[in-house]
Amino acid sequence: MAKKTLISEKRALGFLMDCLGVEGVSRQEGQIAKLVRQKLIANGCKAGWIRHDKASERIGGSWEVGNLIVKLPGTVKGPRRLLMGHLDTVPLCRGAQPVRRGNRIVSAADTGVGADNRTAVACIITTLDAIIRHRLPHPPITALFTVGEEIGLCGARHVHASDLGNPKMGFNIDGGDPSRVIIGATGADRWHAEVIGLSSHAGVHPEDGISATLIASRAIADVATQGYFGKIKKGRDRGTSNVGMIQGGEASNQVTDRVEVRGETRSHDRKFLSKITSVYRKAFEKAARSVKNQKGKVGRVRFKAQTDYRAFRLDRSEPVVRFTSRTVKSLGRKPELYVVDGGLDANYLYEKRVPTVTLGAGQHSAHTVKEYADVREFTAGCELLLALATGEVDS
Repeated sequence: MAKKTLISEKRALGFLMDCLGVEGVSRQEGQIAKLVRQKLIANGCKAGWIRHDKASERIGGSWEVGNLIVKLPGTVKGPRRLLMGHLDTVPLCRGAQPVRRGNRIVSAADTGVGADNRTAVACIITTLDAIIRHRLPHPPITALFTVGEEIGLCGARHVHASDLGNPKMGFNIDGGDPSRVIIGATGADRWHAEVIGLSSHAGVHPEDGISATLIASRAIADVATQGYFGKIKKGRDRGTSNVGMIQGGEASNQVTDRVEVRGETRSHDRKFLSKITSVYRKAFEKAARSVKNQKGKVGRVRFKAQTDYRAFRLDRSEPVVRFTSRTVKSLGRKPELYVVDGGLDANYLYEKRVPTVTLGAGQHSAHTVKEYADVREFTAGCELLLALATGEVDS
């Protein structure tokens, strides 16, 4: 309980307001990364402890920076611990004007405020600041600020565990209530269907064309009829799917010769996830064969799918789960263990053999203009992360 007094709410909220005031959508995290570096060095971190990895090169495309990694040498022996959160925000947060209204921090503009996930960034800065200012004994600690979480967990996917110092347990901040301990998350596939028809004049000779629009429509309708669209329940199997983007066509008087359709499928069960994705593939292939012109020619489809991230679930007996639950209790809260239907950076840390729980630091209503940061939960999240960074783990 004594560690609660080591978090200065004034300092913590100052860090949070500063972080919320800097834009940094996915791929453009350079300025917020610069601010984090400046804050850490100003408050006692050595410049040599801080660097960017080469995730931006491994991801490919145009990125301002890679993941920001901070490695504190330990003052006591013990396995290395990982504190992490993502730097990027969604485009809705561009132009945010953070203001405090009572117990909430919101945007004065018609935007999201960026609590997802600047609460994590500020929480980690606050934790490292308290450790250094109060000279708290601690094992080796790595702080990881990932890029591109909002567009596919990109930074976490491409970070190397060796660059992190091979930590033995991780604490990912990406949520609201600090008492809510996420120990598992769903897996997901992303798919892309390129539907190829045949162009013709829609008013003069529509019978000569093959409508890619009709093919795509039939495929999506077929998936829905089979019960594989939206929330999916098949016996004991559960999952979700969505068609997120449809693009194609050039003119209303032209039979559409090409349509691109993009979507996703999710499930906690890997076999059922493959099944859902397969249903989409077969539906598009069937629909392409079903649409013919007057000469008997049919459409075609190029269907590609890839695993976005794999499902994981930590056992309740896992040391990181036991330690987190015990620490939450020590701060006067009741830990609640959850498995969620969204993807997390923790999915990829699990793949890299760093068992990682996900915790909250006050973010709510993410990806909406009603987004806010809860001040009390943010402060409690900082207290919890400090205790997790410095507390003794059961042997």
